[in-house]
Amino acid sequence: MKKVLFVCLGNICRSPTAEAVFKKMAKEAGLKVEIDSAGTIATHTGEAPDSRSMEHGKKRGYSFHGQFSRKVKQSDFQYFDHIFAMDKSNLRDLLAQCPQEFQHKVQLFLTLSGDPEQEVPDPYYGGDAGFERVLELVENASTALITQLKSA
Repeated sequence: MKKVLFVCLGNICRSPTAEAVFKKMAKEAGLKVEIDSAGTIATHTGEAPDSRSMEHGKKRGYSFHGQFSRKVKQSDFQYFDHIFAMDKSNLRDLLAQCPQEFQHKVQLFLTLSGDPEQEVPDPYYGGDAGFERVLELVENASTALITQLKSA
């Protein structure tokens, strides 16, 4: 069973959305995958995902049940097979703390879908359109990840 970790800054908007989207899509595809999310900072540890992320995700049928923010742990680098950063800043932060032997596991999530933006923008300070854009980008990259995992 593959293990996938999605990472953003506070683990309340983008990475929980990626976790919720990918859980549903992987289940529908018949993949057995362990899925989690985390943040590079601990500011929101123990908090549920942002209410706007959940509102927009639930409209598309995604469940955020049981999700609570947590910070990336050192053990995550060994445990997870794939660690996906939502943006370049979080990618740098992850690689700075990741042991050399596990750095091959860490990459930008949108590189899977070939999206020219390369980064999932942080919707926290924006309006509804930002949360919808996050969902679109995450859905596209999740589709690509499912294809990759099925062919592996």
